[in-house]
Amino acid sequence: MSFIARLLASARGLPFGGPIGSLIERAASHLPHHHPAGDGERRAADPRRSVAFTIAAIALGAKMAKADGEVTRDEVAAFREVFQVPPGEAEHVRLVFDLARKSTHGFESYAHQVGRLFAEDRGVLENLLGGLFHIALADGALCAAEDRYLAEVARQFGFDAREYGRIKAQHAGGGGAQGEDAHLILGVEPDAGLDELRAAYHRLLHESHPDIAIARGLPPECVALATTRMARINAAYDRLSGRGLHQPA
Repeated sequence: MSFIARLLASARGLPFGGPIGSLIERAASHLPHHHPAGDGERRAADPRRSVAFTIAAIALGAKMAKADGEVTRDEVAAFREVFQVPPGEAEHVRLVFDLARKSTHGFESYAHQVGRLFAEDRGVLENLLGGLFHIALADGALCAAEDRYLAEVARQFGFDAREYGRIKAQHAGGGGAQGEDAHLILGVEPDAGLDELRAAYHRLLHESHPDIAIARGLPPECVALATTRMARINAAYDRLSGRGLHQPA
């Protein structure tokens, strides 16, 4: 059973509704050998969480793709780097990707539905944005249109402009955890003291730790994104706290 068919099988019958539910049904109709999911394929306490994360990444990544009439290989390749798609599954991913891109539902409706599904899991939403940044950067640069798109997705997820700046710095800051980027990554002002740095770090640690994604039954892709994001947060904190320890009292 293919990756996409298994994903759709686990989603069939779950109470999604909205644009995500519509996309699941449309994609399933293009896969004639669709089979119902077995008990072993419903491991998460709420299977919607795992399915929603993956379907949302496909849909939002597709909406971000250039409307040039065809999904580019770079975009599909970037998606496959974010999501652990088995060999031979590229065409199945392309199918759902293209269906989402051509859907009459606007990207705002997908983002809004996902924001509601994960309203209590801000770290998951940040990881999903991280995956979208990876797709946007497939050509080596974040263009203005992609930046505007991601900022609006973040707004639909419930993040304000300052929070978006922090998330953007974690994934597309250009300087990693260097200089002012480290402050942006932690979401603190340049003159923040050690106590404020520690508080910001521990808040992000609580929201972003990969073990949280594992405990909540989210897919391996979410765990991998959380791991990458946590590494950037750790590097930023180590740089700023280390510098602060050597400043005069």
